[in-house]
Amino acid sequence: MKKLNIYFTAGIPQLEDTADIIKTIQDSGADMIEIGMPYSDPVADGPVIQQAHELALKNGMTIEKLFSQLKSIKNEIKIPVILMGYINPVLSFEFENFCKECFESGVSGLILPDLPPIEFEKNYQQILEKYHLNFMFLVTPETSDDRILYLDALSSGFLYAVSSSSTTGNENTVLKNEEYLSRLASLPLKNPVMIGFGIKSRENFESVTEKADGGIIGTAFVNILLENQNWKPKAENFIKSIKN
Repeated sequence: MKKLNIYFTAGIPQLEDTADIIKTIQDSGADMIEIGMPYSDPVADGPVIQQAHELALKNGMTIEKLFSQLKSIKNEIKIPVILMGYINPVLSFEFENFCKECFESGVSGLILPDLPPIEFEKNYQQILEKYHLNFMFLVTPETSDDRILYLDALSSGFLYAVSSSSTTGNENTVLKNEEYLSRLASLPLKNPVMIGFGIKSRENFESVTEKADGGIIGTAFVNILLENQNWKPKAENFIKSIKN
């Protein structure tokens, strides 16, 4: 069974919706949850997720607030929770303190796309291991085989394979890059491969996960949260339509 990871930005549509969204994602059948930590300059994200970051910051979402929300439902969440964001706010929070809070909040892993692997090895890997946190690196169609193997060796949890070299939610995302997906499938990777960027439907999901272990959906889900005051039924139906 292919794994489904659902991404959303913490603090949207309302500041206090985070816990409810997490429970909805879990109850609708997703296998893991990826929570975006709002940031004022989310360079890797497309317009929809940028808009979500802006709204979340306007609503008053902070890393401290997110940790308190996660702690409030920690015992109810049985699937992995991953935090995704940018390194600057994490460093402002102080890296080890951040990892300790992750551990105490039930977070199982981190994705920080702008943390260079060399820095990770030198300064952060041991701290993450101390707090039992996985760390996932991103690869793209342009990443060489040697570098994919290097990033896979550093990663734990899964390897995040970006389906194309564009920002998230880009209309021009080439979803099914056959050569790239075949190349990933042929490499002796230690981690499962999760494909992200551009998946909007069950058909997309099945297509890109033919040669991978699962898929990550962000923009299409965030759109539901941004466009519907009564987002819950749509969110449930959307996840169920992909998983079942």
